[in-house]
Amino acid sequence: MTTVRREAFGRMPPEEGGGEVEKFILQSDSVRVEILSFGCIITTLETKDRDGQFSDIVLGFDTLEGYTGKHPFFGTVVGRVANRIANGKFSVDAKEYQLFINNGPNSLHGGAKGFDKVLWSAEVLPNGVRFFRLSPDGEEGYPGDLKVWVTYTLSGRELAINYQAQTSKTTPISLTNHSYFNLAGQGSRDVYDHEISIEADSYLPVDDTQIPTGEVAAVQGTGFDLRQPVELGKHLQKFHLDGFDHNFCLHQGQDRRLVARVFHPPTGRTMEVHTTQPGIQFYTGNFLDGSLKGKGGATYPKHSAFCLETQNWPDAVNKPHFPNALLHPGEEYNHTTWLVFNTA
Repeated sequence: MTTVRREAFGRMPPEEGGGEVEKFILQSDSVRVEILSFGCIITTLETKDRDGQFSDIVLGFDTLEGYTGKHPFFGTVVGRVANRIANGKFSVDAKEYQLFINNGPNSLHGGAKGFDKVLWSAEVLPNGVRFFRLSPDGEEGYPGDLKVWVTYTLSGRELAINYQAQTSKTTPISLTNHSYFNLAGQGSRDVYDHEISIEADSYLPVDDTQIPTGEVAAVQGTGFDLRQPVELGKHLQKFHLDGFDHNFCLHQGQDRRLVARVFHPPTGRTMEVHTTQPGIQFYTGNFLDGSLKGKGGATYPKHSAFCLETQNWPDAVNKPHFPNALLHPGEEYNHTTWLVFNTA
């Protein structure tokens, strides 16, 4: 049985239109999640440890001001296109489009004002909440009026996130949630004691601006082979890695499949990621630097959280041999990711 409550969380600044931001609280016996109508942001995600104690396992802020200020996409839904597009350029039907450049020479996570920085309309469901917005033709340089629905539903230990979209013109699209997790509890110093596995035989090497080179490289015999669980801190040391910020290539198909699992031995918390998406970006919080004041006054240093962002492959719109990134009029974009929380 899931209960759903809604309450006021704050008001947008006048220069942003001043609309009311609501918070939706979804609660089952084993999971409690809070989500904002601003950016579809997961602000709180509480799960039980092996002793039945709840802890909040996602990074974030106590107030709306934290989320409207500059931050590294804590808990947000990012779009139209998650991850990076090289030089912020792509062509559709022989027409070139130029996006806002906001990450070195590239466009990242939708541009200057992506889906993470806008108010969505909300509809309460029996076991969750559905958000909707219309992204107008030309927003951030993207073509077409894009209708987008993001639906969060909680069932027992499982949080499902479904993304649907329809467009009036052919447009690239790749939506994901950008939550930062620490299964020891948000505010814990690092994630080195977490054990992680990712069901991927290949990954995408990147250039020095984090754009995939185009090679689809086998993980076999490299530090990117996470098919068997590894303890993160020891693994980074062993392979002299500064961290991960890479797309892992998943088995293709529209069916739900288990793609990643994280286990935190001290608390017994586990998190499984299941998805219909073709890729998952594993990011170890390499750019966190302790400068942001988070929930309860916590600071978030480098490697104090990890992200597992299910999505299309980065820069797929410019790489014909990557999975299709284009949505055409008359089609529907429809992907789901499931996060399953247990204890071991």
